[in-house]
Order: sequence, then structure tokens, then C-alpha cells
Amino acid sequence: MSRHLPVLGVGPLYVGVCLVLTGVALLLKHIGLLSSGDLPQLGFILIPLGIVLILSAVFLWLGAVVHQKMVQGIKEGRLITTGVYSIVRNPVYSSFLFMFSGILLLQTNIYLLLLPIIFWGFMTVLLKKTEERWLLETFGQEYKR
Repeated sequence: MSRHLPVLGVGPLYVGVCLVLTGVALLLKHIGLLSSGDLPQLGFILIPLGIVLILSAVFLWLGAVVHQKMVQGIKEGRLITTGVYSIVRNPVYSSFLFMFSGILLLQTNIYLLLLPIIFWGFMTVLLKKTEERWLLETFGQEYKR
């Protein structure tokens, strides 16, 4: 196959928007504008959960990009359906969702817990409108399975 899907897809858009929103949220918390939402009493749940999400993000990303050789698969026009791709449809995007969500959970602030929901919604809409269409057009039934 001479043409292949874009290697980065809409990843830079998704990651960039989520990174900026996470950065702004951390800045607002740091300067005290979100202090009314602090929940230090829930730190015993939120902090370990945040750490688990961050570690999961690292392993998921490594599994998709390094172990499954995602870039090579895209360039070869091959649909990857094994490893982490047999469990998660979009492991690279999911890893960034987990990473940003984990960082926000570590802040133990109720206001910041809204952002992971926004990130998930943004990822869902963005991927349905772009990469999932590309994959269906390229791989058809194989992708659906």
C-alpha cells in the first residue's frame, strides 16, 4: 500500500488541547483560584488512583508505540489488532487521557475532576469524526471486528 493513514493523526490536536487545559488548571490551582474545591480528605483515594493512571498511561503508550511498533504498522498500511490494540481501540489517545487525568487526580480538587470527563468527550467526538472514519474506509470489516 503506497498511501497510509497519517502517522500522527489528530494526536497533536488532542494532546495539545488537553495539555493546555491541564496546564491552565494546574496554574489556577497553584495561584489559589480553585482552593474552594480542594478535597485533601480524599487524598487517600485520589492520589493512589492518580498514580495508577499515570503508570497505566506509560505502560499503555509503551505497549502501543514501542512494543506494537505503531508507526511502522501505519507506514506499512497494516491494522494492528494484537497486544494492547486487542484491548483498547485507541491506546495512544487513552494513554494521554490517563496521564492528564492522573495528574489532575493528584491535585485532590473537585473542580479539576471535571476535566477528565471533558477530555474523554473531546477524544470520543474527535476520533469518531476523523481517525475512526479513516480506519473504516481503509480497513472496512477488518476494523469493525
